[in-house]
Amino acid sequence: MKKEKIAVSACLLGINCKYNGENNRNEKILEYIENMDYIAICPETYGGLSTPRLPSEIEIGKSGVDFIKDRENFHVYSKEGIDVTEEFVKGAEKALEKLKKNNIKKAIMKESSPSCGVNKIYTGKFDGSKKNGMGVTAALFHKEKIEILSEKDIEAGKIFRKIKER
Repeated sequence: MKKEKIAVSACLLGINCKYNGENNRNEKILEYIENMDYIAICPETYGGLSTPRLPSEIEIGKSGVDFIKDRENFHVYSKEGIDVTEEFVKGAEKALEKLKKNNIKKAIMKESSPSCGVNKIYTGKFDGSKKNGMGVTAALFHKEKIEILSEKDIEAGKIFRKIKER
């Protein structure tokens, strides 16, 4: 029997690729995927951002969905105000390419991340507050009909639905 293929945010697997050089290792995720074929993805490093790096957030009032609708008027900024939009977009596109190459239609992503946030992202104020919304990569995956859940969804017992063949 063929194992299900899935993509997982690398930081959730314990890979030190977070902005601060650390990880978000999640034992529930590791348990959930133990009988699956999985690949680790980190869109921010795919986009050329270093580890560690300055924290970044999607501009105030926007989310990854706005990136899908209007790339020209969408920005991601580092805490020092440096525009890192290009790196986030490049990373999202490379992550999507990797999933397509591996015929992967599901991903578990890191909640709140400006790349991987599925349900919530930081507000862009760099004060720790969050709002409803998706990160850049999550929004691109959603547009491409890749099913996405966050580690919070998995912890809450949500499961992937059967995806109809396209």
